Amino acid sequence: MKNNWLTIFAGFGIAVLVVACGKDKPITNESNEVLTKTDGVLYKVDTMNSRVEWKGYKVLKSDQTTHFGTIRFESGDITVKEGKLQSGKFVADINTLENIDLKDNQEMKSKLEEHLKSADFFEVGKFPTASYEITKVTESKSGDYNTILDGNLTIKGITKPVQFKANVTVENGNVSIATEPTDIKREDYGLKFEIPFENGLLNKEINLQVLIKAMESK
Repeated sequence: MKNNWLTIFAGFGIAVLVVACGKDKPITNESNEVLTKTDGVLYKVDTMNSRVEWKGYKVLKSDQTTHFGTIRFESGDITVKEGKLQSGKFVADINTLENIDLKDNQEMKSKLEEHLKSADFFEVGKFPTASYEITKVTESKSGDYNTILDGNLTIKGITKPVQFKANVTVENGNVSIATEPTDIKREDYGLKFEIPFENGLLNKEINLQVLIKAMESK
């Protein structure tokens, strides 16, 4: 069972929601033009009650090969005008990356978290944060989500456009954003670690869901 934790979990690089406002300048920038405006009412993200939920898995999904957890936000701002979401930028603290499904096996849990924070994946010593900046907000009249969010996701200094479907609610001085669980290609952000072929293939995508609570800044 030597290195079993590595062969099972190694590829589950999590991208969260969100950016590298890391110490270095972006390595790659394929970002969308920012079309949003910030002249509305300012809201501050409630970092205690907001998070990115991540899920990683091998090519063949099962309870044994799927693992999930959270990443907390360091900061975030939202602007609202006439009761509508206008813009937003969210910064996630990758040091808060936590696995949940292994909570009953603390040794395995700690090893997985340490590996994901290492240079094999997020390299938190160099890129401690990730970010998502909304570039366009579009109302959706059909489907299960009322809003389409276009934005720029930055991880490990690499910025690429990512679109999320989301349910957005603005009421009583509070904003809630809950995105649809969305797959992104981990290799697009330099999360390229692979395990030996005989131990199973890691899926090329990781799944992210962003859950934001924000309060009007007074």
